[in-house]
Amino acid sequence: MAFRVLVTARSFCNDAGPHHEFLRHNACDVTLHPPKNPMSAEELAELVAGYDGLILGLDHCDASVLARADRLRVISRYGTGVDRVDVETATRRGIAVTSTPGVNRTAVAELTIGLIFSLARSIPQVVINTRNAVWERARGWELHGKTLGLIGFGAIGREVAVRAAALGMRVEVYDPYSTLDLPGTHQVDLDSLLHNAHVVSLHCAVTPETERIINAERIAKMRDGAYLVNTARGELVDEDDLYAALTSGKLAGAAADVFWNEPPAGSPLLTLNNFLATLHMGGTSRESVERMAMLSAENLVAVLHNRPCQYVLNPAALDIRTRNDG
Repeated sequence: MAFRVLVTARSFCNDAGPHHEFLRHNACDVTLHPPKNPMSAEELAELVAGYDGLILGLDHCDASVLARADRLRVISRYGTGVDRVDVETATRRGIAVTSTPGVNRTAVAELTIGLIFSLARSIPQVVINTRNAVWERARGWELHGKTLGLIGFGAIGREVAVRAAALGMRVEVYDPYSTLDLPGTHQVDLDSLLHNAHVVSLHCAVTPETERIINAERIAKMRDGAYLVNTARGELVDEDDLYAALTSGKLAGAAADVFWNEPPAGSPLLTLNNFLATLHMGGTSRESVERMAMLSAENLVAVLHNRPCQYVLNPAALDIRTRNDG
């Protein structure tokens, strides 16, 4: 018996790694459908009927999609976050949801540090000026001795902390759910972090508590001339409030790899010289793509073949599926 599998994660589809052969060897009949941009729920709903498994990128998979998924047993997220998957509805329908935690933490952490360096020394702007024969040095600032504030201290936040501490930065952390005491870091409350940090970097999931955690009220508590970096989720930042802070000079600069709408066509942030934008590439290194592709394939195969899978986020769905199949 072959399982029908739909894959929309773009780098999974486009990378010629061993994950393709792994799926074939495990009785998966795979359809590759990499969209140009993450699909809306309406677009995904048109495709899901008749599939036993999905390997999704950043596509929206809500209740309307799951209502059309007549055979679906597993949604394997190619990535860590599942904020665009309706896990509650999936659980009620006996659909397991899996993710690939930790596989991209090095890649995202290194991009975060790279963006901080770029802000500190205006590297992108200087490169453009030099190419255009504008010979003007930018007087940047050194990271050594500055304070980095991390909002969120999961796997990626910890990797950023280790690198920042090695650069001689003081690292302050706000994460009410973390008990990890990493040498060289200082657990503080959110207001203290915002007040102290020269750079604030976001590394938390999107929840009702964290959506727009950076807004006008919180920006007002940041030190004048501070910098903001977001390589987590666009929904963590009120983009209108960020634009106002960058144009007023309250914040000296910001960098984002993620946006509310992706791609962020027409965003006024893209018109600002003190705003750096990348295209949700944080987890897309050669090494992380290979790890993420294989783990997402392994998660999917494990669920389809009723094997143990440690990365199932809603184990109650497996019990419901077992009762339904029985």
